[in-house]
Amino acid sequence: MDAHSVIIRPVVSERAFSNMEQNKYTFEVAKDANKYQIKDAVEQIFNVKVTRVNTLTVKPKNKRVRYVTGKTRSWKKAIVTLAEGDSIEVFGNQA
Repeated sequence: MDAHSVIIRPVVSERAFSNMEQNKYTFEVAKDANKYQIKDAVEQIFNVKVTRVNTLTVKPKNKRVRYVTGKTRSWKKAIVTLAEGDSIEVFGNQA
């Protein structure tokens, strides 16, 4: 699996930005990617040293639009902890 197909996008939320102060970065990743593939992909794309990878599957939520009910999509999230001194630029500014 290619590194750019493993890492889909960074997650933009208040919790993700507050975790950046602790050197933890959150990404949406491919559902079939494991922790070793995620670690290799982040190290290859951003040229940093990864010390820990935590993954979780985000379950779909029920949503309703007028009379039709449905669900949001399920996706996989990875919280990547970097080595001391390393950081990733998100949106062009240093975090």
